[in-house]
Amino acid sequence: MLSYLRRRIFTGILCIFVALCINFAIIHAAPGNPVRLLVGKDNPNPEIIAQLTEKYGLDQPKIVQFAKYVGNLLKGDMGVSIYTNEPVSQMIARRMLPTAALALTAAILAALIGTAIGIFCARRVGTKFDTIMGSISYLFDSTPSFWLGLMLILIFASTLHILPTSGMIDMRANNEGFAKALDIMKHMILPVTAMTLTMLPYYFRIARASIIQVMGEDFITTLRATGMPEKRIFSKYIFRNAILPTITVFGIQMAYLVTGSAIVEIVFSWPGMGSFVMTAITRRDYPLLMGIYLVLSISVAIMMIVVDVLYSALDPRIRHESK
Repeated sequence: MLSYLRRRIFTGILCIFVALCINFAIIHAAPGNPVRLLVGKDNPNPEIIAQLTEKYGLDQPKIVQFAKYVGNLLKGDMGVSIYTNEPVSQMIARRMLPTAALALTAAILAALIGTAIGIFCARRVGTKFDTIMGSISYLFDSTPSFWLGLMLILIFASTLHILPTSGMIDMRANNEGFAKALDIMKHMILPVTAMTLTMLPYYFRIARASIIQVMGEDFITTLRATGMPEKRIFSKYIFRNAILPTITVFGIQMAYLVTGSAIVEIVFSWPGMGSFVMTAITRRDYPLLMGIYLVLSISVAIMMIVVDVLYSALDPRIRHESK
């Protein structure tokens, strides 16, 4: 197992470096000059443009810029934003917590509720409840998250006036401590609901299909023929085999939580990474974009390793032995 982890960590580092190279090439090849956008389009001063270009090293060859970036990265320096002159690491850290709170809450709720409903329907295939839940899952799966978010705002904020429209906190309340936490939770209700309802169908269908497939296996029929109680068969054999695809989906969604909530964050003006990415792209803020994509690459690599470890823990047939 340790040998497997070492290999996976090495593979993850290699993938992160390859992603870093690709992101650097794509970002710097995109049309638009961050310095010209910073100076402004109306009567730009050529001297100021030249000074800023030299300051941020944009006048150097791309290979030299990339080498310097990697060198600084190995020292723990992700650079500074072209627009704000703030350290990129601090800017990302401020935005990561709101995004993590929003996306993680929605992903956990969607996984728990969707899997539970999927298991319930799989054990009652063909019933009215199964048919209704299948239709509802297709409905929410085909619903754009931004449209659902706007409808929730229209109903619960604009019409009923029971939930806030946007933001993370009430700026006029000046809440502290537990009152502030409650205010944040209140602001989370609508965006979390929108994200949960759009993610829930994936877990529902995967859990339902996996349970049905495992229940039809020959070894399950054999276990039933031996007289083993149905509850024991389900908890020890069916559930542990059928839950693996759900873990994979959850791991992938966790890996992309940095950008996966971008549209919902924009709709609800949530101060997270999703809207931050869109702003960085619009401004062509190279250091900030590189930092965001680096964090995304690292999160993907880490979550894939975690999923592999969980696989081996849940399924005894999966072993990662060194050869």
